Parts: sequence; C-alpha cells; structure tokens
Amino acid sequence: MLTGWLLIAAVVAGALIVTPLIVSTFLRDVAAGTIRLVSWLQGTTAIYRGPGKSKEIPLFTTGTTISSKVINVDLDITDQTADIDEAGTPRPIKVRVLASAIVSVGDSDTMIKTAANRFFAKPEGDQTSTLTDLLSSSGRRAINLLTHDQLFSAKTTRGLPAGVTGAVVVPVEAHAIQIVDGVEEEDDPLSIIIRKACSRELTDLGLVFNSLNIKVVQSEVAEARRRQSAAEAQANADIVAAVQTRRAKEAQLEAERAISDKERDLEQTRASNAALIAQATAKKQEALGVQREAELDATQIAQAKADAERVRIEAQAGADAEAIRITKIAAAQAESVRKVNDAIREGGESYFRYRQIEMLPMIAPAIAQALAEAKLITIAGAGDGAPGTTASNITSVIQSVLAAQLVAKSGILDAGTKDGGQAAPPPATQVSETAPTLVVVNSVCGCAARNARPAASLAIQHPKRPAKLMTVFAGQDAEATARARSYFTGYAPSSPQIALLKDGKPVFMLERRNIEGRSATDIAADLVGAFERFC
Repeated sequence: MLTGWLLIAAVVAGALIVTPLIVSTFLRDVAAGTIRLVSWLQGTTAIYRGPGKSKEIPLFTTGTTISSKVINVDLDITDQTADIDEAGTPRPIKVRVLASAIVSVGDSDTMIKTAANRFFAKPEGDQTSTLTDLLSSSGRRAINLLTHDQLFSAKTTRGLPAGVTGAVVVPVEAHAIQIVDGVEEEDDPLSIIIRKACSRELTDLGLVFNSLNIKVVQSEVAEARRRQSAAEAQANADIVAAVQTRRAKEAQLEAERAISDKERDLEQTRASNAALIAQATAKKQEALGVQREAELDATQIAQAKADAERVRIEAQAGADAEAIRITKIAAAQAESVRKVNDAIREGGESYFRYRQIEMLPMIAPAIAQALAEAKLITIAGAGDGAPGTTASNITSVIQSVLAAQLVAKSGILDAGTKDGGQAAPPPATQVSETAPTLVVVNSVCGCAARNARPAASLAIQHPKRPAKLMTVFAGQDAEATARARSYFTGYAPSSPQIALLKDGKPVFMLERRNIEGRSATDIAADLVGAFERFC
C-alpha cells in the first residue's frame, strides 16, 4: 500500500516539475522589442519577433537576439554651401546643422538577417559611430548641394539639385521628414538629400531610414542678418520713441497754450462778472421793492382764494346733497319699474284678456269684415275633419284681427293704408335717425297672434318705452315691410319679428325663433329689459 502511494507521488512530482523543465528547454521567451534568430543544423534560420516564444532544441539549434527598437542618432554637421555670386564665382558660406536621425531594423527576414550579421555583430560603440559617420557624410553632401538661402528660406525652387523640387526649409525650429510606405511626407531638400544619399548604405546594414529631425541651422551670415534685423528693429524703436517724444512735447506745448488762453478768458470773465454783480445788486434792490408790493397783493389774493374755496366747498356740498336726492329718486323709480315689470310678467295674460273684452264693441265690425273677406278653403282629412278645420281657420282670423286692433289701439303706429285698404309706402322720416324706435313685423301665423302682438302690447305699457312705435304686416304691406327690414342690418328676414332701433341701427332683436313657443309675458319681459337699457 505504501509503495503504491510513493509511486503516485513520484508521478505527480514528475508532471509538475520535470515537465516544465523539459518545456522550458525547448521553448524560450522572446521579449517585446527584440527579434530571436534560431539556426538549425541543415542551415535554415527561423525568425521570431517578440513578444512570444521561440522553438529551440539544444545541440541542434543556435540562437541569437537583436533589438527591434528604433535607433536615435544625434548629428552635428558643419560644411559649406553651394552659393555663387552674380558673376558665377563660388562664394560658399559655412553653416552648421544640428539634427537627429531615427533608423530601425528592416521588416523583411532578409534585412533582419543582414542587420544581425553586419550591424549588431559589431560592438555597441562601433554601431553608434558607424551610423553617425554615415549620416554626417550624407548631410555634408547635402549642404554642399544647397545654397544658404535654400537652407533658410521658407520656400524656394531656385538652384535645387537635380531631382529635388519644391524645397521647404524652416530654420531654427525642429523640422522632420517621415517616410511611410516609400512616400515622402515632407519636401525639405536637406532631409530628402540626406535620406537618398544614405539609404543604400543603410540597406547594406539591414537598416531603414525612418525620419530626420532638423533642430537648428546656424551660419555667420544668418547671425549677421539677425544682428542687422535686431539693429533695424532697435532703430525703428528709437525712431518711434523719438516721434512719441516729439508728439508729447507738442501736446505739452498745446496744453500750456490752452491753459494760457483759459487764464486770459478767466480774467475777462471776472471783469464781466464784476459788472454783472453791480447790475445784479441794483436789480436786487429793485426786486425787494417789487417783492413788498407783491406781498401786499399776495395777501389780498390769498383772502380772495380763501373766499372762493369757501364758496366752492358750499357748492360742492349742495351738489353732493342734490346727487344723493337724485340717486334716491332714481332708485325709487327703478324699484317701481321693476315692480311694474313683475306685475306685467305675473298678470300680463289677464290684462291682455281684459283689454280684449274692453275693446270688443269697437273691433266687432272689423272681425265681421275680415270673416266676410276671408277666402277659407277646407280640406277634410284625418283628425277633426272639415268642421274642426273650419273652426280653426275662423279662430285664426279672429285672433289676428283682435291682436292687430289691440296693437293699433295701444299706440303702435301702422305703416299706413290708403283708402280702400291698399298699403301706402312708408314716409322717409318714419324711422327716427336718433330717437329709439320699436318696429313690429306682423304676420298671419299663429305665433304672431298668440305671442308677438300680445307681447308688444304689454311691453309698451311700461313707463319707459321707445319714443316712436311702428308696425308693418308681412305678406300684405310688401313695400312697407321691405323698407322696415332695410334697417335690420345683419339680421335675416323673419315673420314675426320685433326690433328696437336707435340711431337708425338695430340694438335689440327678437326673431321668430325667439318668439315661437314662448308666452307673451316672457317676450314682453325681454322687451321691457331692452327699453330699460336703450331708451
């Protein structure tokens, strides 16, 4: 039993300890920023880029590690330019360029192998000196091909070397050229020439040119020009200061002259003021005399004003008392009118029946004549039959005659008829242009007989009523009816219809829809309310 447990422990220990040792022997870490080259016995080389793992077998492979990070090389280049004078004689100018170049290992496997064999095989010091010499030599050749103005001008194309166009050089500030997929992002001539001159040598070392950062371009000519510019700026500043000083002096002189003028004006003003003071003193004495007289007059005026105020107060008190008396009387009259309206509303129907009986002897002949002239046609049908229909027609004729006579006897003026019963045209002055006028449009319908005419008769019994009363009969007095309706602006023709006109315009209107189905007392109450408001 113990032996079995020992065997199991040995197997577990082997799996946990021995297996990682074996794996680490065949798999090796490749750190970030490094490239691992592994060569096999048959001569093939495997390249592993970090971070990752490389497969290696001891005794069968050989491995080496190189850096894939960029290499920054500082350059200090001093040489002469390709300047010439107007006669074509060379006039080189010594310049100094401070720059930094960035190179790195190529991306292809061939360039990685070349870099491992030709560049990284050297000591680190030799690597830096090799790159510095190579890039400095290319920079000196570039300076020899360019003029001083090309190095310092913002943009020029004159005198560029063959194959170089569109030069842009920014002095002093850092300026770089970046190469992306073989395409130039800048067209600085110095950077372009350096890159082209050293690209082949860098390729031979397995390296590629990434960018060139030009920090400073210095020369004695540029320094002299800078000093000249500074001197010109100082001279301009001195000129400006002198101009400002001159202007300040002129302004001071102008201010002094203005002060002198003001002082002279002040002396003149003082002299004038002295004369004015003397005049004012004399006028003051005169004013004192006038003041004494005014005080006496003011005393008399004050007394007169006091008397006038007393009279005004007394008149105001009398007016207030009269206003109170008139208000009380008006309130009493309003109360009496309200009671009359209530009486008409409560007993209007009884009053109307009483008036009918009282007038019966006078209107009986008119009823007989109307029945004699009426052309009654009876058609028997369902309902009451011929007798009932005939009785209803007769009753309608009697009611119309009664109501018409009642309205006429109550004071409502008819449009007027000529002898023989023919309607006469209304006179032009029948509707008053200013006084309130009540116009009743009569008709033969039942609502006119039962509602409109009795209501008008009741309403005009009110103490406060229109100054002028009129009536026309629709369907009979066509011309008079049309003339009356011409004043009903904004209202459609209606039969029956009761209008209250003021200043020749309708201020209150009862149309058929306001009359039909209502009692005569309710309609009379509406009319009385309009009388109270507009008459």
